Amino acid sequence: MHSLSSQVARPLCSPSSHSRYFRFLSLSLPIFHSSKSHPKIFTISPKAPLLTVRNCTSISAKPSSELRNKRSNSDSDEKLRALRELFSKPTVGIDAYIIPSQDAHQSEFIAECYMRRAYISGFTGSAGTAVVTKDKAALWTDGRYFLQAEKQLSSSWILMRAGSLGVPTTIEWLNDVLAPGGRVGIDPFLFSSDAAEELKQGIAKKNHELVFLYDKNLVDEVWNKSRPKPPNKPIRVHDLKYAGVDVASKLLFLRSELADSGSSAMVISMLDEIAWLLNLRGSDVPHSPVMYAYLIVETDKAKLFIDTYKVSTEVMDHLKNAGIELRPYDSILSEVEGLAAQGANVWLDISSVNAAIVKTFNSACERYYQSLESKTKSKTKMYDDSNGWSGGPTGIYRVSPISLAKAVKNDSELEGMRSCHLRDAAALVQFWVWMEEQIKKNVKLTEVEVADKLLEFRSAQPGFLDTSFDTISGSGANGAIIHYRAEPDSCSVVDDKKLFLLDSGGQYVDGTTDITRTVHFGEPPSRQKECFTRVLQGHIALDQAVFPENTPGFVLDAFARSSLWKIGLDYRHGTGHGVGAALNVHEGPQGISFRFGNMTPLQKGMIVSNEPGYYEDHAFGIRIENLLVVKEVDTPNRFGGIGYLGFEKLTFVPIQAKLIDSSLLSAAEFDWLNEYHSQVWEKVSPLVDGCAREWLWNNTRPLVKL
Repeated sequence: MHSLSSQVARPLCSPSSHSRYFRFLSLSLPIFHSSKSHPKIFTISPKAPLLTVRNCTSISAKPSSELRNKRSNSDSDEKLRALRELFSKPTVGIDAYIIPSQDAHQSEFIAECYMRRAYISGFTGSAGTAVVTKDKAALWTDGRYFLQAEKQLSSSWILMRAGSLGVPTTIEWLNDVLAPGGRVGIDPFLFSSDAAEELKQGIAKKNHELVFLYDKNLVDEVWNKSRPKPPNKPIRVHDLKYAGVDVASKLLFLRSELADSGSSAMVISMLDEIAWLLNLRGSDVPHSPVMYAYLIVETDKAKLFIDTYKVSTEVMDHLKNAGIELRPYDSILSEVEGLAAQGANVWLDISSVNAAIVKTFNSACERYYQSLESKTKSKTKMYDDSNGWSGGPTGIYRVSPISLAKAVKNDSELEGMRSCHLRDAAALVQFWVWMEEQIKKNVKLTEVEVADKLLEFRSAQPGFLDTSFDTISGSGANGAIIHYRAEPDSCSVVDDKKLFLLDSGGQYVDGTTDITRTVHFGEPPSRQKECFTRVLQGHIALDQAVFPENTPGFVLDAFARSSLWKIGLDYRHGTGHGVGAALNVHEGPQGISFRFGNMTPLQKGMIVSNEPGYYEDHAFGIRIENLLVVKEVDTPNRFGGIGYLGFEKLTFVPIQAKLIDSSLLSAAEFDWLNEYHSQVWEKVSPLVDGCAREWLWNNTRPLVKL
């Protein structure tokens, strides 16, 4: 799946979520955030009343054959008309409205009721931002989605190809199309605090005002009764044998971090961070085993904000044993106000915590100090002229320590990942055998039918729960659509005349998989073989990379592109994204991307994808993806006294030999391929039999350089 780092990284490679590590797409190219200082309080006018957090629903995992695209141009126009009518309401009064992809937790994959940008625009890619003014509508997305957006947007929309030469950011565009003094509305629950501040500062250059609309989301008003209902599936305990570390130990770690930072509490809103910290899993979000919740951890207690009907007796006992109290999901804002009233120093990761929460806390801090000032005017001096009020509430803005702790997998998590990848490989071997048999029989197979059959094989594996993202099943020209999603009414047929790209993954009880293979069922042309081989060379180069400790992922990106660069080719997405252990298929903070904003060093125990590719628009697409674990490497020298790192493979599925131009491969690259296929046979053959075992043997035999 494509790298998060390109997204924000796929359905890829999010930035990653995405996405939490990326500012929303419209402001700038997605980059990972590093820790930096911020003013303690910023205000955004007008001062709207604070209301409750709105809830939503999930979409259950379904075969893609059950999904339909029912959008039309007239439907899109009607939605835009209804949305614009709301602009002039007395309680709204705006000139433009921004609709991001995220939910209130900055998730990459979101529940169906949060898919507001997709609903209003018709564009269903995982990354993008829509902006609607009184007479224009524009959508920004990145290079992974250009072709998809061209197909899905009606003529009422302007496609903004983010990152392309001459394409403005949303801030630049708003400053250009709005008359000075315009009012730009947002739902503050859907923007991280720092993204909202960046937007506020950017549009202020033309005297535009950012308006927080707390009480309603305007797209929801248009959606109205057809909007899906709230999620209601139960959450479950993630077994300690897979988690590796109990909740008490994780909370002890976090409270130590709080003490070191001078914080007395922390607000956590990232869903995978909450799931990891509490050893819980849910099914509120498609493909991601998380539940909608907030968490506040204090020095002596913790509160989980969640809809209680999702909490079984087993989960309740699990939480009580860890000292976790339950609160209603929609009471988070009042609890944050309470922390300020108590004088708490609250750790807020403003790259992920939404602007509604941060603004609520800051406003409560202001009220605290105003009240204190009025009470102490004639009493003992409580104000230090150089340092401000002493002993009162403060926001401490730092990146969440949970992110890095979660990214560095422990032994139990790695064992689960290794195990589920082998079961996943067995399912894929069985699938490819079936696929080749159908093609040989001239059976007409659509891209959707292929994806559904793969789901069938995966579902038969022990511990399988769901796909880890929507399967990308792309034949011929559709393979060039980087995050392509086949639809029953418009998909292509897979045959022996075209390249076929299959990017897929599974969620298992013990781990998460993500693999891409590109194959040809007939005789591939020499052009496709050369391109495939150069992608393979990049894949091998990254797999074999050895690098010093403290090396950020962007340093390694060129390894994967070098062979393509030699003939003037490239690809528009990142090369690698982090992957969770029985969690989100995209996670940060690590990544491997040509965008050098992410300075997070790769560390032992991190998992990243290795997925270079090449795409010719309207012709074909190629991608080869394995998952890798960062490991220590024993080098003969240790320059500067530091250690060196490399990679261990998690994915073991054959790479199709007929697509390789052997004249391009070096002897060392031949050795890598033969050694890899030897490992595939050794590890996966015990899990298959009959025709599948025979196919595996035929596709892992050593190649000889001619």
